[in-house]
Amino acid sequence: MVGCRRPQFVLFGSSVIQMSFNVGGWGAIFADLYARKADVLVRGYSGWNTRMALQVLDKLFPKDEPVQPSLVILYFGGNDATKPHPCGIGSHVPLPEYIENMKTMIAHIKGLSDETRVICLTSPPVNEARIREVFGNAFDDQARTNEGCCLYSQKLVELCKEMDVEAINLWTAIQEKDDWADTCFITIDGIHLSSEGSQIVVREILKVLKRVDWEPSLYWLKMPSDFPEDSPYYVVGPDGKTTLNVSNHICSWQRGWLDI
Repeated sequence: MVGCRRPQFVLFGSSVIQMSFNVGGWGAIFADLYARKADVLVRGYSGWNTRMALQVLDKLFPKDEPVQPSLVILYFGGNDATKPHPCGIGSHVPLPEYIENMKTMIAHIKGLSDETRVICLTSPPVNEARIREVFGNAFDDQARTNEGCCLYSQKLVELCKEMDVEAINLWTAIQEKDDWADTCFITIDGIHLSSEGSQIVVREILKVLKRVDWEPSLYWLKMPSDFPEDSPYYVVGPDGKTTLNVSNHICSWQRGWLDI
């Protein structure tokens, strides 16, 4: 850990997390907005389900660490919700077990510190037609369907209400876009998020962070920047006498996130 600690935001989950720093990915956008304000750490593991996540929970989030994350954004469900393979192995996790696994993870993370906050992301929908077009019937015996993603998403939202944790229903949010099936997923699989799909994720996360009354606030516009002091070594301003402090400058590509 380098000096001058910032709040830590941890993104923990399966491929929706691991791939979030691809070009135009939601994790990359999110980290850019929090430059000089928080360290966004990615702990994404493609292909994982909640059974696998539980096996490493104590390693990733040890309770005896002196510095605990301020925010954990938790995503599991898409792999759990696939149909069970006839052979008995694979990524499917029955719904009751999935909910119990999520409950265990949420409780563990909430218990890290009094100021550790959790936001759960549900499974997004999928473009079933595109999956069929790309993969044919290769995965029919362990298919990922909108029906399955919907069911697991609904139950996760219910659990989060019970546990007083913020939940973002991506299955619903993404389908509010008229052409979601054609624009919100990468074309190579119809499952993982495109840049347009990623923008929906960022917008939904920022809505939560702006709305909640957490202290301290974790909303990007309310968090202080590292080393915000004026300096004679910044670029000289138009008056030729003073410098321009850019420590809280909002870049042109960030301005679209001001109106949330």
